[in-house]
Amino acid sequence: MTLSPFYLCGTTAAGKTALALALAEAWGGEVVNADAFQVYRGLEILSAAPSEAEMASHPHHLFCFQEASEAMDAAKYEALARPVIAEIQARGKRPIVVGGSGLYLKFLTHGVAKAPSGDPELRAELESLSTEEIYRQLRELDPEEAAKQNAGNHRHLSRALEICLMTGGKASDLRSNFADASRVENLEGVVLQWPRECLAERIAQRTERMLAEGAIKEVQNLPADAGTIRQAIGVREVEAYLRGELTHGECLEKITIATRQYAKRQRNWFRRESWLRGVEGELPLADQVAKVRSWVG
Repeated sequence: MTLSPFYLCGTTAAGKTALALALAEAWGGEVVNADAFQVYRGLEILSAAPSEAEMASHPHHLFCFQEASEAMDAAKYEALARPVIAEIQARGKRPIVVGGSGLYLKFLTHGVAKAPSGDPELRAELESLSTEEIYRQLRELDPEEAAKQNAGNHRHLSRALEICLMTGGKASDLRSNFADASRVENLEGVVLQWPRECLAERIAQRTERMLAEGAIKEVQNLPADAGTIRQAIGVREVEAYLRGELTHGECLEKITIATRQYAKRQRNWFRRESWLRGVEGELPLADQVAKVRSWVG
């Protein structure tokens, strides 16, 4: 019998790792990463990746394997994750796909949104524009896509605008498969949910713990040619601290605020995934497991 993947989603600091480990124990399952920055080596603390002890307790896949200098995106992730999931299933185990990177999970559950390859000249031209200007142009050409994007993420906005300019159409149209209801009929998954104030406190505590436990050293040791990894929340803030542009307290505050803003975007993303069942993060872990098992078995 082939066991279908179980998707464990939620915002940053929601407690996904603890629940994933508990479910792996209950099911004899294996954990598959779906976090955009936990794929990298060298950023384990800042990305809140599972500890070595946690990963040793049950099989974990696609964690902390990518070099900091290498690029990663949702399409590359999907191409790596799909055979891993199939191999787990072939051994009669349940894959537990855990993460908060919405697009990575979307590509797994709904298929890859086909987009044209990048144009180096156009990309260089867009790179020279400010984030505000790129966002303005994207709103004109594809307001639906602009509304879904983080207005401060230069890389994602540039790619969306690049697609619009190259195709003469809309980037949002390329994701028609995302709206296909038939693709979620047999999916099983949950989203961990917290009251906003409680999550904000968890984020503040975790950020303080990260900086105390070595996140600053991680950023200091990043290679000069690090690429996508520099988009991780905290990298730029810590680099500014290391240059003397921020005090330790200011660095902590900026990372905390940026993480809260990211959590808000994650909440909005997962709210649109109506197939996900909600599990209260405040429940004791044993009760979370019992609730999931009452749905999945």
